[in-house]
Amino acid sequence: MNQSTSQPAPLFQFSDQRLQYQGRTVLDNLSLNIARGERVALIGESGAGKSTVLKALREQCPDQVAWCPQQPGLVPILSTFHNIYMGALDSHSLAYNLINLIKPLPGALNIVQPIAKQLGLEQQLFSSTDKLSGGQQQRTSIGRALIQQRPIFIGDEPVANVDEYQGEVLLQLICQGHETVVLALHDIAQALSTCTRIIGLQDGAIVLDALSEELQASDLAGLYGAS
Repeated sequence: MNQSTSQPAPLFQFSDQRLQYQGRTVLDNLSLNIARGERVALIGESGAGKSTVLKALREQCPDQVAWCPQQPGLVPILSTFHNIYMGALDSHSLAYNLINLIKPLPGALNIVQPIAKQLGLEQQLFSSTDKLSGGQQQRTSIGRALIQQRPIFIGDEPVANVDEYQGEVLLQLICQGHETVVLALHDIAQALSTCTRIIGLQDGAIVLDALSEELQASDLAGLYGAS
């Protein structure tokens, strides 16, 4: 057999797998492949299993994944700078990190400031995150993921707290900075415009898996209980 004609192994793979959350089966007999370079949106009602799938994806290759949760999980007494910088803690020594906690070093500032500017947070860089709006906090959480410079971005509703225009800008920024993107999204229009593949979840199963270019918003309405 000519090995050069064989298909590359998928980046993520589930084969008749059961996924559980807090001891309860959320998805059963899940079979799913995601290839390197895809931009995938998971859509479906709350409780359909999107977050459970994202968690299982992260566990398959944690060292390659930049993770952005739905709840920002910021340290409120620390500044926007420090919360973004926290995404890069593993890249530096303990001593270097402690110095930056006391007073940001030029090298760290040169990395964090451009990210903050891209996210529209340059004016809030040294404000504690408890002073930020919900949208600003979510953008800080995205910055914490972007600074990791990992090839895969996995996000659970990463733009839910920003307006539609800002959401589109942020999603494009995420896609430009990562080879592979998997997002749970509630906004159908954003899913179709940002991602190349849509996976719909309903009643503990995948009920739709198609290329975005083959779909319209009306094709997805049923995933949210619409007729």
